[in-house]
Amino acid sequence: MMQGKKALITGGATGIGRAIALTLARAGADVSIVYSRSEQEAQETVQEISALGVKGMACQADVADDGQVRNAVKETLAAFGGLDILVNGAGTTFFVNNADLDGVRSEHWDRIMDVNVKGCFQCSRAAAASLKERRGCIVNITSVAGISGMGSSIAYAASKAAMICLTKSLARVLAPHIRVNSVAPGVVETRWVAGHEDYVTSQGEKTPLGKLATSEDVAQMVYALIEHAGAVTGQTVVVDGGALL
Repeated sequence: MMQGKKALITGGATGIGRAIALTLARAGADVSIVYSRSEQEAQETVQEISALGVKGMACQADVADDGQVRNAVKETLAAFGGLDILVNGAGTTFFVNNADLDGVRSEHWDRIMDVNVKGCFQCSRAAAASLKERRGCIVNITSVAGISGMGSSIAYAASKAAMICLTKSLARVLAPHIRVNSVAPGVVETRWVAGHEDYVTSQGEKTPLGKLATSEDVAQMVYALIEHAGAVTGQTVVVDGGALL
């Protein structure tokens, strides 16, 4: 259990990030969520966290902006007095068919890399000193797209591959005080795939397990890496029902 632990989760207002926030809160952790635009959802998630008998708070920040990231970490530390866990869950994409090379514009590349890669690094850097004091850990939410090379766009897949590499780099330089791992989900039914539910269901039926992972499945793997994997660092765990096999 995580009584007394303090967690910060970027992208924690909705989808996978929200599931992770509630999973850690149920285990006894105080949870700060960072959101960029989903203010109403962030406040609703904080209310659910607080209803579990732990502290919850929300900070607005665009993880692509280093100053905003540092302020969010500062606000969390002021409220919680320390930090044990960082989950880099914030992410973005643009849906462009992978074969449509001309469809991937420079602004797509810039925004995707700024949020997914640079944002992950900036949050890890801002939290590192506090995590080191408490021998904490970082979990990055990557994607099977970063392994297969196929995803919502080529730029997105490349960003997730970079995050997997970043996970390894940070695991090396932050050891032995901080463990750094990543969880790579496959397709998960969140608002990202709204309107494509039939496709999601059909893809799940093709997997060895006959289903795709849910947000809660991803959250449980994040929890396991934090709480039950003290000798694991620099690794990426795929959670996709076996689709990538």
